[in-house]
Amino acid sequence: MEYNLADLFESVVDVASDREALVYIDHPGTGAERRLTYAELDAAANRIGHHLIDSGIRPGEHLGLHLYNGVEYLQTVFGCLKARVVPVNVNYRYVEEELVYLYRDADLVALVFDAEFDDRVAAALPRAPKLRHLVRVGEPASGLKALPFAEAEAAGSPGRGFPARSGDDQFIIYTGGTTGMPKGVMWRQEDLFFAGLGGGAPTGEPVKRPEELAERVAAGGTGITFFPTPPLMHGTSTLTSFIGFNFGQRVVIHRKFVPEEVLRTVEKERVTSMSLVGDAMLRPLIDALRGPLKGTDCSAMFSVSSSGAILSETVRREFSELVPNAMLLNNFGSSESGFNGTATDDSGAGSGFRVRVNSRTQVVDPASHEPVTTGEIGRVAQSGHVPLGYYNDPGKTAETFFEKDGRRWVLLGDMATVDEDGVVTVLGRGSQCINTGGEKVYPEEVEQALKSHPDVYDALVAGVPDAKWGNHVAAVVQLREGAAPLSLSDVQTHCRTRLAGYKVPRQLVITEAVQRSPSGKADYRWARAVAVAADR
Repeated sequence: MEYNLADLFESVVDVASDREALVYIDHPGTGAERRLTYAELDAAANRIGHHLIDSGIRPGEHLGLHLYNGVEYLQTVFGCLKARVVPVNVNYRYVEEELVYLYRDADLVALVFDAEFDDRVAAALPRAPKLRHLVRVGEPASGLKALPFAEAEAAGSPGRGFPARSGDDQFIIYTGGTTGMPKGVMWRQEDLFFAGLGGGAPTGEPVKRPEELAERVAAGGTGITFFPTPPLMHGTSTLTSFIGFNFGQRVVIHRKFVPEEVLRTVEKERVTSMSLVGDAMLRPLIDALRGPLKGTDCSAMFSVSSSGAILSETVRREFSELVPNAMLLNNFGSSESGFNGTATDDSGAGSGFRVRVNSRTQVVDPASHEPVTTGEIGRVAQSGHVPLGYYNDPGKTAETFFEKDGRRWVLLGDMATVDEDGVVTVLGRGSQCINTGGEKVYPEEVEQALKSHPDVYDALVAGVPDAKWGNHVAAVVQLREGAAPLSLSDVQTHCRTRLAGYKVPRQLVITEAVQRSPSGKADYRWARAVAVAADR
């Protein structure tokens, strides 16, 4: 056996077949749910895997998952891995032009999609000539011809009997594309297992043999329930689910993120570990716990982790007052690196986003690739288990991946410094850095200061062209419900106690809602457009 995700999953199934593996809860108000044991999830994935092979999908070809959260999503991912078909996540918010780009860029030959997206799929299909096999989940909403998922599932054998697999088999994660068109990050499954899934033990020692994963599951007990609340199509939730399965524990998913329903599930299912993305997801949970869901029993929950967006100091404090037993983890990582580290307890608006990184992570000079000195600004890089590159983009691959000292490295977009103790302060994405009067301002730092204001619910910061300064710092702010009007002067007075003068916003735009991706990631293109329009 190799470090292949399907092989590893099957080894866990063989020692935990009767354990509950997956709980899917639909909402709101439907009460519909599905519960599968490890043996049942394995058989369901086998059916899809055999269907793909029987339909002529060959090893190494790409299948897109254009789905909301559901059993079908994880079932199809495992089915792909079993059949050596490469799963590719598709952002379900994409409209026709974006879908055409992704379908073609990813060379999709098959697509599993929710019926709700019939019209968008039908519109994009004529310009995606390689896409030859469609499977629809749910009742058809248009005349688009596609095989019903239930028929595809019924046609496949529930047994295994797949050809031998390899740790070199690929898994592709398409980035969110909030600053440009998305890119497909190509992972060898062995590298993804160690970089993104902690080698089977994210908080302990990685396994030293593939067989050790199942041995640990057989020797351990149950009682841990993982609840990835963001969309599975954003990668982090899929990897969180895989971590739960690698432990032989239970994974709970919802179709969509509805704060009140999330809290009801936390109580009902005795959730122990919940993952989300930043303030945009945690803040609504706080509001619900203070309001309609006050008194919800969250006593089983011992950890809440955020990846992809920072949990601000203010929001962390508010949540800890309501759920003091839960440890809050600000994790740092990316589609290109997996997991890099976790923020320190003192990380916040005053000290910046400080991260204790793993041994494979450094801050390097982007030109020489040599480690920076203490206090010098560089870019975060990771060595060892890193992706092969970007699919269909050799130019960007050459810019981002490099060889040094006989090891392969990935150069991330995050600018950072490192102190004498090796703690890394992440400043923000270089692509979002605002040059104002020759000074560099990183939006995330200003956003942290803004969100510490008692009347600010959410905020994004962008640079707006300025005749005097080159660019000025603009804050796009969503106020708390019922908050009094907020002026630019109010914001500036508040921020000056936390930020140097050149970082303080020179423009304030109040918006009804800050636009983010379904997982809570920042949409800086939108924020800049809003600020530029308001500045005219």
